[in-house]
Amino acid sequence: MEILMSILIGVLITAGTYLVMSRSLLRIILGTSVIGHGALLLLLTTAGLKEGAPPITNIEALTYADPLPQALILTAIVINFATTGFFLVLAYRAYKELGTDDMDKLRGIDDE
Repeated sequence: MEILMSILIGVLITAGTYLVMSRSLLRIILGTSVIGHGALLLLLTTAGLKEGAPPITNIEALTYADPLPQALILTAIVINFATTGFFLVLAYRAYKELGTDDMDKLRGIDDE
């Protein structure tokens, strides 16, 4: 299972990097979000994919799932969603003011 997760993490980070290197501001925002999700899966995988009972029950079990990585990932998902929302609002405002989402035009670099 760890190998499958490693391949999925590699695909997500590769796709996110490809999106970040594009010229469109919307693709850059989506790329950072995809990289963030890849990082969350990396955190979950490095913590170990264990099967076990929930840590807060009355069930007698030999192994328990570690709740700390899950709590960190839930917090990171909220932060990732908030920053993605902020970037989308910022991009919308920049598009309304400047009329473009091309990064070269936003920087003032003209191709002509």
